[in-house]
Formats: sequence, C-alpha cells, structure tokens
Amino acid sequence: MQPTKHNWTKEEISAIYHKPFLDLVYEAATIHRENKDYNEVQVSSLISIKTGGCAEDCSYCPQAARYHTDLEVQPLMQVSQVVSAAVKAKEGGASRLCMGAAWREVRDNRDFDRVIDMVKAVNEMDMEVCCTLGMLTESQAQKLADAGLYAYNHNIDTSEDDYKRIISTRTYDDRLNTIKNVRKAKLTVCSGGIIGLGETPEDRVSMLQTLANMEVHPESVPVNALVPVKGTPLEDQPRVPIWDMVRMIATARIVMPNSVVRLSAGRNEMSTLEQAFCFMAGASSIFAGDKLLTTPNPAFVDDMAMFELLGLKTRDAFKNGRPKNTINKNNEVTAI
Repeated sequence: MQPTKHNWTKEEISAIYHKPFLDLVYEAATIHRENKDYNEVQVSSLISIKTGGCAEDCSYCPQAARYHTDLEVQPLMQVSQVVSAAVKAKEGGASRLCMGAAWREVRDNRDFDRVIDMVKAVNEMDMEVCCTLGMLTESQAQKLADAGLYAYNHNIDTSEDDYKRIISTRTYDDRLNTIKNVRKAKLTVCSGGIIGLGETPEDRVSMLQTLANMEVHPESVPVNALVPVKGTPLEDQPRVPIWDMVRMIATARIVMPNSVVRLSAGRNEMSTLEQAFCFMAGASSIFAGDKLLTTPNPAFVDDMAMFELLGLKTRDAFKNGRPKNTINKNNEVTAI
C-alpha cells in the first residue's frame, strides 16, 4: 500500500493536479491498483430524512429557506419510512445508508432521539449507517456512535479562502471542529467538497491540502460536481467538465491513497465512459438510487449494468470490520 503523508504543501499538490492528464491518470490508477480490491466499489444510498427549511445560506443548496426554489419542505421521516428505504437500498446493492437532515446543527431534542432510533434500526440490518446532520458536539457524536453509527459526513465544501463567498452562516473552523468531534467519538469521517462553485484550481488544491493534512485522512472523500438549482445563487454556473472531475479524483487518490474516494453528485449528467475514467483514476465509491437528497441520480439498475460492463463489483458492508472499542495499556479507549 502507498504510504500516507500528512504534510503536503500546496505546491506539491498543485504539481500533481496540473500534471499532463494521461500521466496523472496513470499515476493515480497505479496507486489505486496497488490495493488488491481496486475493482470493488462501495455503494451508498443517500436519503433526505428531513427536507428543506434550513437556516443556512449555502449558495448551492435548494434546501436553504431563504432561496425560492421548487423544493417542498418535508418534516422528519418516521423510523419505519427509513427502514423501508434501507430495505430498498440494500436490495438494490447498497451496503451503506446515508441519512441527511436539513439542519444547521444537531439539537438535543425529540427529533435527535428519533434519528438515534433510525441509526439503531438500520444498523440492525447489517448495513453501514452514515449521517449528515450539520454541526454536532462531542457528546452528540458519542450518542450516535453508541447507537451504531458507522460514519459521519461533514464536507468542507471548498478552500478556506473561498469559503466565505459560498457560505456566511457558519465558519470553516465550525466545519473542522465538527470533524474533530466525530473523531473523538471514534466514528469514521466522510468529508470532501464540491467543484463547479466558481472556485479556482488553487482553491481545489487548498481544499485537498486541508483534507490530506488531517492527522487521520477521512476514510471517505466525496468529490461532488455542482448540480445548479434554479432559485439558488449558483443557478447559472456551467457544468463542470469531466476532465476536472477526473483530475480531482486522481489527485485525491494520490494524496490520500488509502481513503475511499467517492464519485458523488453530478453523475446523472455523466456517460458510462466518463464515469469509467473516474473509476480508472481512483474512484472507489458511488451514491446509487434515483435521488441524492433533492437532486436526480442514476437508478440502481443502471449502475449495476454499468458495473457489469466495467467488471466492477460491490463492496460488502463492514469490509474493514465494525467499529469496536478496546482498552490500551494506558487505560484509554481506542477504536480498532
């Protein structure tokens, strides 16, 4: 396996990102193939358990209450509805269910108690469970861990310098503090970003540097292409060129060689050939199902047909084992 490094400079990552395209893909593919399971793809299903009405002002998001989109606000789902969605996702080939709520932050109330019950129910189905609920405290992260949560998603979205142009209702440090709280609870981290927001290549490099220089690399790194939504400030942004997506995936694979790099939002506009380039460059995870929270996504049956064509196979749940606690020689609780 490629050794991990946590002190990347912007110049080093920039040199990788700007390599001649075929050289970049070859290097990333070589690193990816050093993993004996390079042809496995971890399939996740993402559902919106509470839709719209969010107090944040993320410029790309139709769930922000302040924007006038066609999104219909929906209350928090019932546990039985989530279980039904999980059954459908598992039957379609997903090994992980990701649940997203349009909240700025987690609050200790009955809604959070219901989310805890959702986590417990899906975990009992032998599926990995991931949540993305906004900011959360260390104690809230621990409650989710105790319920059986496998991963917590909290994207950093873009570079620290570019961040204020995209979001003003929370800071970059708020994002990083939530990730630290997730780590303290011994949960795996899912954190990546979005390209196509109007950022520069330097912003993309800086975002990858933030992720790659974390003390522990995120176990999952989603690379999203913006899906412009009418009514949001970024509604007129052009589609991200596929070559930019491949560059981001390849660079992420090289600087975080042991992370799962997820080809995320934007796949609905990609051909099978374009997605094949992404897998070749190191993508090892996708979201499947006909919707990503509120935006269209390829259906399970289409993805399984693509997997068969490309010779890919789905990754089993808990491939690296379930998180469990053990006591080390200093009587400290650590996760293995």
